[in-house]
Amino acid sequence: MIALIIAALLGTALVAGYIAVLVGIRREDKALSLRSRPTGVSAALARKVTGCYVRNGVSWT
Repeated sequence: MIALIIAALLGTALVAGYIAVLVGIRREDKALSLRSRPTGVSAALARKVTGCYVRNGVSWT
């Protein structure tokens, strides 16, 4: 029973993280702002997960 609860919590956390990354990617895509700093937490998370980030004003992929 405890294993089922832990699995449900982990599954929920993974789905929430996945949705946050999708929202961040959508924001970055609409704003066309890869050359500047991310506008929010979800955008920063999306850049971190995908490996696309800004260092000293230069976009790295």
